[in-house]
Amino acid sequence: MNPEIRGLSSMATRPVLADLSERFRPADGLPVRFEAGGGVEVARRVREGAEADLLVLADGAVTALAEEGYLLADTVRPLWISQVVAAVPEGAPVPALGSALELRSVLEAAGGIAYSTGPSGTALIELIGRLGLTGALAGRLVQAPPGVPAGSLLSSGRADLAFQQHSELMDLPGVVVAGPLPGDAAISSTFSGAVLASAARPDRAREVLDFLGSEAACEVARARGMRPAGT
Repeated sequence: MNPEIRGLSSMATRPVLADLSERFRPADGLPVRFEAGGGVEVARRVREGAEADLLVLADGAVTALAEEGYLLADTVRPLWISQVVAAVPEGAPVPALGSALELRSVLEAAGGIAYSTGPSGTALIELIGRLGLTGALAGRLVQAPPGVPAGSLLSSGRADLAFQQHSELMDLPGVVVAGPLPGDAAISSTFSGAVLASAARPDRAREVLDFLGSEAACEVARARGMRPAGT
């Protein structure tokens, strides 16, 4: 097997990292390959000694892993910010989400509401609580399994409304993005990168991380529904 720079990431950043891995050209020619999974599962793998050089996950997970000594603390850097959006099945009426009142009405009218594991799903449940809808929606919430896009539950008929990171929903067949959540209801996640303390090629991993934070990489992230951290 040819040597390579190995990365682990969440599903939300998979499309961005797939594009960027093709564009990165290290001086020594080593290819870059990222393996994506559910954020909770990826963090567990890191704690269990997964063989990888680089990690891109939600900022909170990266911070925790760095504090536990699994990542090189001086390499931790925020990369991109992604908004949670609502989506409906293709062919269904696209709901208006211009205000908190409209969002509340959309939630109350939904027969099944799909959401993901990880920070975005947790934030959605907290939002539903702040809207006072926890009891009313309890029987209609459907959590997608780790690593499975919440939008896939729309095409399968298990839900008629889904919430997830824009990058995970924008290219799914049979899914139409309705838009981000309005005003104070908006949910966003910051994704950060870092080099693993156990990296076989820490210097090369740092080079990849620098590239992921470059303006060229940020342009790719924008095309995939994210924006650079700090903007």
